[in-house]
Amino acid sequence: MRAYRYTIILYPNPEEGVYTVRVPALPGIVTQGRTIEEAIAMGKEAIGLYLESLLADGEPVPVETEPTQAIIVEVAA
Repeated sequence: MRAYRYTIILYPNPEEGVYTVRVPALPGIVTQGRTIEEAIAMGKEAIGLYLESLLADGEPVPVETEPTQAIIVEVAA
């Protein structure tokens, strides 16, 4: 069994009280959790299930070569 590493991005949604999880290297994955810890766990589970499906179907597994970087910029308009 091979280990894979992926960057996950957590988007807080205070109105709904959840964190949405996205995986830039695996664009089809979107999940949520009520806490950061739950969101991370849900993201890991979604990634695992997605990779299992790819491997079962003989499809190539995307490999993240460069981690995603997120920065906040301020722009006046």
